[in-house]
Amino acid sequence: MRLLLIEDDPQLGKALYQGLKQEYTADWFKSAEEGEAVIGNTPYDIVVLDINLPGMSGLEWLQSLRNRKVELPVLLLTARDAPSQRVAGLDAGADDYLIKPFDFDELLARIRALLRRKGVYQESVLSYKDIVMDLAGRTVSKDGQMVSLSAREFEILRLLLENTGRCLSREQIEQKIYNWDEEFGSNTVEVHISAIRRKLGKELIKTMRGIGYIVVREV
Repeated sequence: MRLLLIEDDPQLGKALYQGLKQEYTADWFKSAEEGEAVIGNTPYDIVVLDINLPGMSGLEWLQSLRNRKVELPVLLLTARDAPSQRVAGLDAGADDYLIKPFDFDELLARIRALLRRKGVYQESVLSYKDIVMDLAGRTVSKDGQMVSLSAREFEILRLLLENTGRCLSREQIEQKIYNWDEEFGSNTVEVHISAIRRKLGKELIKTMRGIGYIVVREV
């Protein structure tokens, strides 16, 4: 899952970004204009958007997105508790809102709820043959034995298992698991997949030459 955070407050934005990165691939920008520059070519699943931004406001950008039929779930963050502000946000196309200050666990719960509502359901456990991934506990086992994966290996395996039966290109995997502020080599995905195969079995992930990688659906 990839999340776009737009929050101009440097202290709050940094805290949210650090927390959200533990659960999602997350990008943090400080203005609607920066969000506009990336949203068209990045496969986001949800947007967390502050209302009071420098330049274009969060509400103005949200209205622009909805006018262009961009249907990503949007969770608004606002410091204003007036009913008129909440109504304005919902009328502009927001799916939900949180009033600052808020509890981070509530933010995560609302994000999960929006993803479920939009059909981007997150299973808590993924399984394939003798492999079990506990997403909440971030553990992986094979035939009942725990297997240690790096954070990046975990995310790649999660993405492939969530898309069992579908071939994903290297570029699609990169877009889902790397943040905008990260640098990576041209063969980084291949290196991680080789490590996953070494730990969980070489037959788990198939290479479709010239296309990408796939976990073949069981028949």
